[in-house]
Amino acid sequence: MKLAVLGWGSLVWDRRELKISGEWHPDGPFLPVEFARISQDERLTLVLYPGAEPVQVLWALSVCSSLEEAVANLAGREGTSKQRIGYYSLFNGLYRCDAAPEALENIRSWVASRGFDAVIWTDLPTNFVTKTKMPFSPENAVTYLQALKSD
Repeated sequence: MKLAVLGWGSLVWDRRELKISGEWHPDGPFLPVEFARISQDERLTLVLYPGAEPVQVLWALSVCSSLEEAVANLAGREGTSKQRIGYYSLFNGLYRCDAAPEALENIRSWVASRGFDAVIWTDLPTNFVTKTKMPFSPENAVTYLQALKSD
């Protein structure tokens, strides 16, 4: 199975146990990525965010032998459940794309044009409103960052 992993943010520079072959490639699909999630350690992190300006993400070739194994591997790297890993299988048309459903068409087109059997990505939703009690906006993200303790 030829399977790609889409990446942005810390996944790219800190892959840890992520099973990929070679380096990250800069010609992935354009996806709506934004600093709209607050991690457990209070960092503002990148996630797919509906309505964000699409940016070109990176991709790498997974060395996993099945879609299920690759999903479990990425979930482990991200410290999340398998239900928070998005995927699209060209083979059977099955997919999960919850965080930004409008991104699926760009992903489908990209997979088909590259000859992959499937692709996976981190599909964590925004939690900005829940964590800050403010609607997400670039200005409110800056306000959030400015209120953090310096350490």
